[in-house]
Amino acid sequence: MTTFRLLVAAALVVALGALWLLVAHRSGPSAPAVLADPVRTPGVLNPEVTQATIRATICTRGWTATVRPPVEYTNALKREQMRAYAETGPLSAYQEDHLISLELGGDPTDPRNLWPEPYPRAAAVDQIENQLNAEVCSGSLSLHDAQVKESTIKHTQG
Repeated sequence: MTTFRLLVAAALVVALGALWLLVAHRSGPSAPAVLADPVRTPGVLNPEVTQATIRATICTRGWTATVRPPVEYTNALKREQMRAYAETGPLSAYQEDHLISLELGGDPTDPRNLWPEPYPRAAAVDQIENQLNAEVCSGSLSLHDAQVKESTIKHTQG
């Protein structure tokens, strides 16, 4: 009877392991977050964006498109920074992200404000950036406080 119970227990463990592998495989690999290095990527602000200018800059629909750097620039920087951050894989698996987003007055092209962030984390962080922008533009959060919050998130959670 003891041998039978051990065989049943072993079979159950194998079945559960197989089920876990199947579920993990179907949900796909999840890239770990890449934390922005505070030395390489401390964040740099766009001097045109201040609390006094937010209505004419970050709170104006389409403004970020006027300052967004070209893909050729960000892809070249992404290659360089992926090596510095010891990240591998295709460029398309990463977004060259602004530590202080354009939506919150980050410098568009300064390499100290950009780093390679893997998807899907990059897409999730885009939602956080949009929410912080909405809070700044509604007046419920100051520009400075939003920038500090965003920097903290990207340095500690990716």
